[in-house]
Amino acid sequence: MGAQLFRMKTFSLVLLFALFPGWRLGAVVIAKNNVPQMVIVLDPNATPTESFAARELASTLSQITGGTYEIRTNFEAPDRAIIVGPGAAARKAFKDAPLDDLGGEELVIRTRAGQLLLAGGRPRGTLYAVSHFLQEDCGVRWWAPWAATIPKQNSLEIREKSVREKPAFEYREPYWFTAFDPDWAWRNRCNGNGAPVPPEKGGHVTYKGFVHTFYPLVPPDKYFASHPAWFSLVKGQRAQSNAQLCLTDPGLRQMVVDRVRDWLRESPGAGIISVSQNDCHGECECPQCRALNEAEGSRAGTMLDFVNYVGQRIEADFPNVAVDTLAYQHTRKPPRTLHARSNVVIRLCSIECNFAAPLEAPSNASFADDIRGWAEHADRLYIWDYVTDFANFLQPQPNWFVLGPNLRFFQAHHVRGVFEEGAYQTYGAEMEEMRAWVLAQLLWNPQQDDRALIREFLDGYYGTTAGPIIYRYLDLLASAARDYNLHCFSPPDAPFLRFATLAKAEAMWQEAERSVAGDEELLARVRLGHLPVLDVWMTQWDNLQKECAEARMNWPLPEGRAAVVARWQAVAEGIPGKPWTKVTILSEGGLTREAFLSQFH
Repeated sequence: MGAQLFRMKTFSLVLLFALFPGWRLGAVVIAKNNVPQMVIVLDPNATPTESFAARELASTLSQITGGTYEIRTNFEAPDRAIIVGPGAAARKAFKDAPLDDLGGEELVIRTRAGQLLLAGGRPRGTLYAVSHFLQEDCGVRWWAPWAATIPKQNSLEIREKSVREKPAFEYREPYWFTAFDPDWAWRNRCNGNGAPVPPEKGGHVTYKGFVHTFYPLVPPDKYFASHPAWFSLVKGQRAQSNAQLCLTDPGLRQMVVDRVRDWLRESPGAGIISVSQNDCHGECECPQCRALNEAEGSRAGTMLDFVNYVGQRIEADFPNVAVDTLAYQHTRKPPRTLHARSNVVIRLCSIECNFAAPLEAPSNASFADDIRGWAEHADRLYIWDYVTDFANFLQPQPNWFVLGPNLRFFQAHHVRGVFEEGAYQTYGAEMEEMRAWVLAQLLWNPQQDDRALIREFLDGYYGTTAGPIIYRYLDLLASAARDYNLHCFSPPDAPFLRFATLAKAEAMWQEAERSVAGDEELLARVRLGHLPVLDVWMTQWDNLQKECAEARMNWPLPEGRAAVVARWQAVAEGIPGKPWTKVTILSEGGLTREAFLSQFH
């Protein structure tokens, strides 16, 4: 009897697969022949962010399948439903789901008997669950604020799933102009201070005073005359400009605590306040500061002792606020004995490093030692990393293939937050869109294949014909820079920008342009991506012509420099209605497009 029953069940399954070839065991059918098969259920007590997540899910599924998805607000869900958020309906349908102990950005995705759960912790977990589902299960990609891939399919189903996931880093910021768009930020699960994501879309980590706050906290023009001892003693004189503060002075300490309290009352939404050194040297040389630094073997001694004091004094009144400071230049080396309080964030800066090599490579041994040291002295270690050329945002900066190794290195050494400083003043910076998107994916999960992500972006953003060509260009320049000490202020005549390399690069970009000539949108993207190579031809024209003649090679540009300048200018001025095609600022110092072009007239 048992064998006969088994054969009958087996026959029934075979018959089902024969009659419904698209049906799969454990699959959840979301749409069939453009008709939604599920409703979206939202708890009546859902947060504004969870309500927004439900609307975004309905809108995007409609774009994918062509149907209109109903959102029901209810404490229970029907048999076929996508349940959004960790409310009553989720708890009744998914009794074993871990909904009570989720972190604020942790997500849970589950399926059972025709139902799908997209939920997470608060404030952003549910929104990130929706983003995760749309990307991983529906194939959606948000490359840039103006460019997305939303696959069209008449029917949509997903396999049985059980996912619980949280980001590798609590603070994730690819600081590029492109990434400041709030919708791009939440869709790519970035939560940094620079993108003003409103509360209903999940909000973001908010700083009060982002960096270099010593003089904003203690303005010399207001306090130097009456309290000169609050300011650095440099070469026997108290300094009121281009210097730091006397961090051991008791009066200065109390004054900063008072100012920090005032700042936080002004900005009740801030979760982190910056108490950090000015962007210069001029550290204090008074006997008390010198003694503490010598005892700790680092000028970070006075800094950490100072911010620990501030953190201790404000903790009772502001228990959810962290005090952030820099380990930067003269304070980069960790102290011998001092440890950061639990409410103190240390942001270690990589500005001196070689960005052509991973940060754990021999050429960056000093920085690698510092990150290992700070990991032992700070529970909340953040990184301030540099991923562009600040002297010229358009100059090629071949660091593309170290982004993944660096983030994996950070994760391995217990880093809690990462700020990736790129070109933050203009659209059109060199490979800006690619770096922003790839960094966003890696900041969520550094264990992904970074080269595969780069290839995916290039094919998705520039097209499947131009993408592989541009990848060859990236590989060419990265190979040329392999033995070069690549800083974030590289000169325009860097060795990886020699004629032989530039000639190959130019041929690749010309080929890429030809490959998308029939597509106006892709052509605009490729032409903008070509600008950095043209930038080098323009600025190094005479030197490159000399190298070409000495090597007896063919000149790859049919025009003279004036024509190349005109071509660069026409692209950089942008296309009406497409603001992302317009280049405005070329350097951190504020070099405008017009000022840059004036040198060629």
